[in-house]
Amino acid sequence: MTRVSLLLVGVLTALALSLAAVVVIMSVDLNRLRSDEAAGQEALATARSVAADMLSYDYRTIEQDFARARGYTTGNLSQYYRQLTTSLVPTARKQRTVQQATVAGAAVESAGSDRAEVLLFVSMSTVRTLPGDKQPRRQVRQNRARLVMVKQDSHWLVSELSTLLGNPPPG
Repeated sequence: MTRVSLLLVGVLTALALSLAAVVVIMSVDLNRLRSDEAAGQEALATARSVAADMLSYDYRTIEQDFARARGYTTGNLSQYYRQLTTSLVPTARKQRTVQQATVAGAAVESAGSDRAEVLLFVSMSTVRTLPGDKQPRRQVRQNRARLVMVKQDSHWLVSELSTLLGNPPPG
């Protein structure tokens, strides 16, 4: 073999090894992306199924409603629901408030294998009967909520919940 042939074989070998390394790296990245996408879809499904329950309550069953909602949470959000029970119950009972949330749409903002952020579009219908009112007052709002979902013991739980209130529909 000539020197040029040996050099060409060396270059082609280095090129083949480099391409093989790129293929391995891309394959690992693709598997991670697929895993993250699957986790995001699981988190999205969970968020859609629990959000309405977490944001709805009836003054007649408010303690049970918040206890059920707390079952979907973890961390500081669980503590928040405990505090909310104490602070909101008297007002909700006095005003005979019934709030019903319906998820109109949802999408994954970002996802990893054990954490995902989900954006929800939620229709909130609130009915209150203030003392002295002859008719209940109804208010409907279109809101957005962001749920940070975390995976614990193979279950998705809500660790953060933030809402951005929308304007009431015209009419």
